[in-house]
Amino acid sequence: MTCKRCQHTARKFGRYGKRNIQRYRCSTCKATFSEYEPKLGTHYTAPDVAAKALAMMLEGMSVRAISRLTGLHKGTILSLMNTASERAATLLDSTLRNVRVRYVQADEIWTFVGKKDKRVRVDDPDDFGNQWVFIAIDAETKLIASHVVGKRCAETTYSFLEDLRCRVADARFQLTTDGFHFYQRGVEDVFAGSCDFAQLVKLFGDYGQFDTSDARYSPPRISGVISKIRDGRPDPKHISTSFVERSNLSLRMHLRRFTRLTNAFSKRLVNLKAAVTLYVAFYNFCRIHQTLRVTPAMEAGLADHVWSICELLGAAHD
Repeated sequence: MTCKRCQHTARKFGRYGKRNIQRYRCSTCKATFSEYEPKLGTHYTAPDVAAKALAMMLEGMSVRAISRLTGLHKGTILSLMNTASERAATLLDSTLRNVRVRYVQADEIWTFVGKKDKRVRVDDPDDFGNQWVFIAIDAETKLIASHVVGKRCAETTYSFLEDLRCRVADARFQLTTDGFHFYQRGVEDVFAGSCDFAQLVKLFGDYGQFDTSDARYSPPRISGVISKIRDGRPDPKHISTSFVERSNLSLRMHLRRFTRLTNAFSKRLVNLKAAVTLYVAFYNFCRIHQTLRVTPAMEAGLADHVWSICELLGAAHD
């Protein structure tokens, strides 16, 4: 170890603090110092401890449970999540470009921040209430090509479609969405006829099944499905949203804040966006898909191996 003041040799001089930090003493100027410096961005948490905490979060554990098991403060865990999310966003922005796709499925998954819409008051922040995660997935590689978090409105829909257009290659592809009405005009304005577009409209049956308490949280019965061709010549065999709807289940299982009927919901919109961005990077690069036997990024040719959480944390930094 070299002295920070006179650049002469320094030797170990005991430890101090709750973290048992190594202290050094210069043999020439007798100055004492330590090498206690941030190890992950501005955080002093060791990278392996941070990776363990984030891995727990990405496997469905709540922030409080992670705090109990790791000894990290809840604020530290959320701060680590936001730092990791910034690096994940940089990674996604640099790698998810000119992605070649043939069949893209898009859908929205519901959640809320602070409280549900029916509980929102006039003086509550604008972020409170229902929020939706717009997700576009490649049906062949299972890669999440684009995602946007926001209200289920025209502005968010256009933002989502613009982001998708910037990430896929110029080659013509087929896009299937649900029956959300803003998609029809949005796809026409954003893609301008450069993709084959179809909507899958589901018809739901009688809602009388919800009269009993046992069936209150049961999914409604689907009485029929209508395929509507909106633009181009989409292949009827690939007009489907099954893969993206299945990925919605994975999202709810991997992030505790999406679990219904708990107090683990998001309290701030920025934390919700950070958690979703981190999950998308984890899903694409770290999680082995059960049917592919590789990660979606490997199947799409964006990676050559299964990434670890530590690699994900250090990718943008390196």
